[in-house]
Amino acid sequence: QSFFGCRLVAGTMSGKTVATKLTEITSRIFGHYIGDGFPSGRKLLRRGLIGDKVASYYPKSLEAVDPMFEDPSIQYWKLKQERMKRRGKGPPKKGQGKRSGKK
Repeated sequence: QSFFGCRLVAGTMSGKTVATKLTEITSRIFGHYIGDGFPSGRKLLRRGLIGDKVASYYPKSLEAVDPMFEDPSIQYWKLKQERMKRRGKGPPKKGQGKRSGKK
């Protein structure tokens, strides 16, 4: 006698092995997961993604809405960097920093 590809002959397979074979076959057919009793994270993977929901919570930046808008903090930072460069206290040119002399 054959049942889903498993030969069932009276007395050859114990009830436990028949049950495990049967669960393996049904899981293959219906796409179920046979767990081993330990946490696997499958529940989290089945959940939907929430990225769009989180992104919609925060307002859009003003730069994206109005191209003429300039952030005052960035403007202040640029002015400060310009002043520091004029005094010779700005960031060094590429390759001219502290580490370049240590080689």
